[in-house]
Amino acid sequence: MTKLTPVLSAHWDEADSFTIGAYKRHGGYGAVVKALEMEPDAVIQLVKDSGLRGRGGAGFPTGMKWGFIPQGDNKDHYLVVNADESEPGTCKDMPLLMANPHVLIEGIIIASYAIRAGYAFIYIRGEVTHVVRRLQAAIAEAYAAGHLGKNIQGKGYDLELVLHVGAGAYICGEETALLDSLEGFRGQPRLRPPFPAIAGLYAKPTVVNNVESISSVPSIINNGAEWFSAMGTEKSKGYTLYSLSGHVANPGQFEAPLGITLRELLELAGGIRPGHQLKFWTPGGSSTPIFTAEHLDVALDYEGVSAAGSMLGTKALQVFDETTCIVRAVLRWTEFYKHESCGKCTPCREGTWWLVQILRDLEAGIGTAADLDKLLDVVDNIMGRSFCALADGAASPIISSLKYFREEYMQHLTTGGCPFDPVASTVFATAGSR
Repeated sequence: MTKLTPVLSAHWDEADSFTIGAYKRHGGYGAVVKALEMEPDAVIQLVKDSGLRGRGGAGFPTGMKWGFIPQGDNKDHYLVVNADESEPGTCKDMPLLMANPHVLIEGIIIASYAIRAGYAFIYIRGEVTHVVRRLQAAIAEAYAAGHLGKNIQGKGYDLELVLHVGAGAYICGEETALLDSLEGFRGQPRLRPPFPAIAGLYAKPTVVNNVESISSVPSIINNGAEWFSAMGTEKSKGYTLYSLSGHVANPGQFEAPLGITLRELLELAGGIRPGHQLKFWTPGGSSTPIFTAEHLDVALDYEGVSAAGSMLGTKALQVFDETTCIVRAVLRWTEFYKHESCGKCTPCREGTWWLVQILRDLEAGIGTAADLDKLLDVVDNIMGRSFCALADGAASPIISSLKYFREEYMQHLTTGGCPFDPVASTVFATAGSR
């Protein structure tokens, strides 16, 4: 297996990589010409044949999702691109949009044509102002060059593209909460069915895809389904962007075939920072069950990670060495999910609050051994009982950390504080938290 397959990231090192001139210099917008010569259903079938799966976390087959859109229904169809990258540790969509925004725009044109959509939307985080400005400039370039608007490429196809800037809510990364926010409502998950393919944006058939998923489409049109499916593993096809962060010598984004291992990625990144060793890591962001050094050779594809007890998620590989307190790390993640809970579901709204209180006591060494069982009891009462996966995401690192590091939790209780930071533990113990 080739360790790196630079496709989306092939020209990131060029000073003008984000401009339409640089994109066209490397064949950009050629895939649109090919796609507009095909029938829309043929484009969908090509994407199906490639085996492309959603790169936003769930891994649902992209072509199949496009195929769910009913045809001949005389309704407006919409394409919505989820650029609300907000999973802790995830950093792939934003670098892609900074370095190569036109590949997303070209992918949007092709996908919109395939599902017969006349309007497309990009929902992006409001905090990333620099990315917003770059994407706005790229969209303006595409309009000026005739790639967006009326009669694209002279083929009689019209498409309007809207960039919508969100207000930074983590929950709006969930597709139905994103749609509510896009409509001007408070971002909260919807009860399904109906699914977005039937009643999505403005109650019309809608496809919601991740940035990387759509950005992968032009290369499939240009090179064919067989080229794409020749990379990766049997059920997880193609290349993808892995974001490697934490206690590594050279963190960053690594574009490689699905199925590469963390051991191989660490070799490319120069290994764990000098003088330290791996303690635990996340395969797909903080909402996925953690792994330890024994999982270094797990294939980082959807099936391999699932079989090992976690989820590939957003492929956000956060690496922590032996200097990290597992209890404190889990507490910080749980505080994030408590803060970002939209409050719609009682199990999530109340459950995440209680998880934080218990973890604060445990981290400060003022809890009891019974709190460990209480943690698992609260987790059991919120998992699978909310409108979206936020509650499940909050529970995953707690369950897995207790599985692998229960003794470290107990060490906090027996020493009366966090062994990694006695001073902070003393402050917590004095203040209390419940």
